[in-house]
Amino acid sequence: MNPTDRAHQATKLDAITGRYDPVLLLVTLALAGLGVVMVASSSIAIAEGLDVGPFYFLTRHLVFLAIGGATAWGLMRIELKLVEKYSHLLLALCFLMLLAVFLPGIGRTVNGAQRWINLGIAGFQAVEAVKLMFIIWLASYLVRYRDEIAQQWMALIKPLAVAMAIVVLLLLQPDFGSAALLLAITGGMVWLGGARIRNLLIPAGVVLPLLALVAIAEPYRVRRLTSFRDPWADPFNDGFQLTQALIAIGRGEWFGVGLGASVQKLFYLPEAHTDFIFSVTAEELGFAGSFAIIALFGIFTWRAFNIGLRAIEMRRHFAGFCAFGVGLWISLQAFVSIGVNLGLLPTKGLTLPLISSGGSSVMMTCVAIGLLLRVSYELDRAERQVARLRGADLPTPDPGEGRADTPAATTAPTNTAHAVAPRGSRHRIEPKIGAVA
Repeated sequence: MNPTDRAHQATKLDAITGRYDPVLLLVTLALAGLGVVMVASSSIAIAEGLDVGPFYFLTRHLVFLAIGGATAWGLMRIELKLVEKYSHLLLALCFLMLLAVFLPGIGRTVNGAQRWINLGIAGFQAVEAVKLMFIIWLASYLVRYRDEIAQQWMALIKPLAVAMAIVVLLLLQPDFGSAALLLAITGGMVWLGGARIRNLLIPAGVVLPLLALVAIAEPYRVRRLTSFRDPWADPFNDGFQLTQALIAIGRGEWFGVGLGASVQKLFYLPEAHTDFIFSVTAEELGFAGSFAIIALFGIFTWRAFNIGLRAIEMRRHFAGFCAFGVGLWISLQAFVSIGVNLGLLPTKGLTLPLISSGGSSVMMTCVAIGLLLRVSYELDRAERQVARLRGADLPTPDPGEGRADTPAATTAPTNTAHAVAPRGSRHRIEPKIGAVA
């Protein structure tokens, strides 16, 4: 093929666009829509009790949902290679935001916890942005050290040490739930990045006992653990939250008592519009509504990991690890929130993504999903480019050439994606998802 034909073909490839994953988009809209309905239903009595107007929390939720949606749309238009370029800056911003909450005049204390940055018109919970920025940095780190992380201890220890530094700042706020969630995301991403399980067990053997000591160091955490074991032993004090949540779930039966007809939300169930909104949903919509929420999160998790795996197979490693990170974040937080409401886990104070009333939490969840949708767009675009090349019967470039975000890398033949060379070799083909030994 002469140079003119090649230039023409390259122009045709550049003109190809992708599409955002329709299943992921529909699931996100369904969860957000259900969240709006349940925030409206669960927060009216609380807002009237606080004398701020019946639709105060609904209006606030809609405002932050709109801001999050607009920010997500902006992120969906940005090339991932540009996001990866500034990953180190995002990591520095993580520490700056977590330190800012302790500065007088900038940080804001609510219920004894220093977790918020004062923005004047509203407070912003720093950890919500930190989760996403840390995921982006860790994804870029795994791309740079994906061959060393299974063999060299220093390559494995560095992201774990960074995560522990962030966890220490979170425990000083204190925010034990977010700290545990961040550690779980880190462990999951590092394992998916190729770290051996036996190598991860050694740091886990050190960190987990320390977290256990931190958990029992505060009397209120000890009371949460004891009330979790048997909430009915003290149903009017330490076990009050969980017993009221279980009563709400039990009242819902198969199809619920009807939208808006919950009794437990009328000052019986604390935080009915945030931490325990799943219990209100179960009471009003019954098993059917509860199952629908769990199914939607299940589909979301499957789609996020499917997108991540396909991206890794196309050698778009940064995109794949970002998808894995966001999928771990949303799925684990949903699992913990639902588990707390069902009495399967001790109270952690984590909201149900897109469902619970929130400000910074719902906004940053939207932004994280925007990043995931951008991954799906670039992945679909790359797959279309490969299909065009094959349809034109042109030679496919070597998949090992170029960066993962270049057109040459996107043309890797999918039938070789599972051929894995020895660990430590720079010529092997991905994916390599955590080794057992």
